[in-house]
Order: sequence, then structure tokens, then C-alpha cells
Amino acid sequence: MSKQEKLLEKILRGTSDRNIPFSGLCQLLANFGFDERIRGDHHIFSMDGIEEILNLQPKGSKAKPYQVKQVRDLILQYKLKLGDKYYEQV
Repeated sequence: MSKQEKLLEKILRGTSDRNIPFSGLCQLLANFGFDERIRGDHHIFSMDGIEEILNLQPKGSKAKPYQVKQVRDLILQYKLKLGDKYYEQV
């Protein structure tokens, strides 16, 4: 299991939203195919076919817990896939 898959599993489990590295979350979104724009410390992610725009900011080196939840909800709502796997609630 790759590092990205482990991080994704941790996000989908929802038990450690305060412990998700911000850089890992950004990389995960890039691997899902999101486009990233950066304005100051705001990382703005968008993707064709997805209505929502994610606006993420780091809190130190970690992602903000409510933003991790937004990412989780988006992955589940749109049934995004990483590689050849689709992800559902664990």
C-alpha cells in the first residue's frame, strides 16, 4: 500500500482529522486530478465535473480538521478514484 493510499484511508476513516499533513492532503488532491492555484497561504483546488471549489489553508504543517472533512465528503460524494480504485465510506 502506497503512502497516498494510507493517507487516503486515514482521511476516510475520519478518526484523526487533526493529524493530516497539509502537504500530503494537497498531493492527494493533485493525484485525484484537481488543479491547484496558490494565493498567499490559500491553496485553491478545482476540477472539471466537480461543482465545489476547495480553499485550503495550513495550520502549521497540518491541515485544518474541518477542511479534511470537506475533502472526505467530496471524495465520497463524487466517488473519486485514485488509480483504479473507487473509494466509499469505511
